[in-house]
Amino acid sequence: MWDAIYHLIYGYYPYVAVVVFVFGTWRRFRTGQFGWKSKSSQLLRRRELMIGSNLFHVGVIVILVGHLLGFLTPHSVLTSVGITARQHLIVALVLGGAAGISCFIGLTLLIHRRLFDPRIRRTSSAMDIYILLHLYVQLILGLATIPISLQHLDGMQLVQLGHYFQHLVILQGDAISYLAGVHWIVHLHLFFGLTLILVFPFTRLVHMLSLPLSYIGRSYILVRSKRRHRAA
Repeated sequence: MWDAIYHLIYGYYPYVAVVVFVFGTWRRFRTGQFGWKSKSSQLLRRRELMIGSNLFHVGVIVILVGHLLGFLTPHSVLTSVGITARQHLIVALVLGGAAGISCFIGLTLLIHRRLFDPRIRRTSSAMDIYILLHLYVQLILGLATIPISLQHLDGMQLVQLGHYFQHLVILQGDAISYLAGVHWIVHLHLFFGLTLILVFPFTRLVHMLSLPLSYIGRSYILVRSKRRHRAA
């Protein structure tokens, strides 16, 4: 029974998550463009928002790019340019660890702001709170994999996980075999990651897909008081 559930989660669930991600996002864009944005609460606890948001976004961008490049780039390509599995792992640990800490601090501030400010809490939907907590758990699990990776400094487990994702992408039925011997925390981190992909179209995270290139350097909303506006 457990084998069947295991194969369902790590063999078929990734494809279900991706299909829901693609068609759910397309459907939401077609029918709910007015909700295709991240609601602003900048006027409330602005300083905490600015610090938390910047730390979170910088960290999460590095993490996303690192995961995509790190797991989807074949090991043979890396070795062809002189990068060993051990070097790949060390870079992943250093950059991923730094980005993870930045993301953790930023997300902690954002969650504290949303949950403990009564005004912001009242304007938050259940999905807003859920996705923040889901990201928080996923991030903690990701940071928890660092000590595990330190026990495999040869980098071969990272290569093994890369084979899993690469075989999923090319629709190879043996992908799940590359998870053999992987720590349960890594399994849980993977499950939460797949679930994040699944629920993505139904959250405020969809605004990530329509960001202009100038988003990172954008200015915050300029708010003027009525008195100052009249004087001008």
